[in-house]
Amino acid sequence: MSLQKQVMEQMKTAMKSKDKVALESLRALKAAFLLANTSGSAVEISKEEEIKIVQKLVKQRKDSAAIFDEQGRTDLSEPEKAQAKILEQFLPKQMSEEELKGVIAEIVSKTGASSMKDMGKVMGMASKQLAGKADGKAISMAVKELLS
Repeated sequence: MSLQKQVMEQMKTAMKSKDKVALESLRALKAAFLLANTSGSAVEISKEEEIKIVQKLVKQRKDSAAIFDEQGRTDLSEPEKAQAKILEQFLPKQMSEEELKGVIAEIVSKTGASSMKDMGKVMGMASKQLAGKADGKAISMAVKELLS
């Protein structure tokens, strides 16, 4: 079942159970999918693009929550965190830090990277290979750690 169909099923469940937080976050996800489907080509978006959209929405929620926490506004940060948690269920299982470092170490050996000058080359391959499985920030930190 495609991600978009899963979202629709979850929306029905959230409506029946009157879960406002889940419904709000699922509607935002549905809107993002609709926007992506209507912009540009007549072809439906791919599974990879769906995952990128979900990642983007999760990142927005987490960033907002962090800003609200810094300002001491837990009344605003809690709903953002709850929405991020709901949206994360549509992402593939995220890699652990050890798994991530192992994959990046392989990429470093394949590319022959030896210093920070080669970070762009490693990041390009790692981002493609780990799309959806790890956060870009985590990938970047692991690459920096291995190359420094």
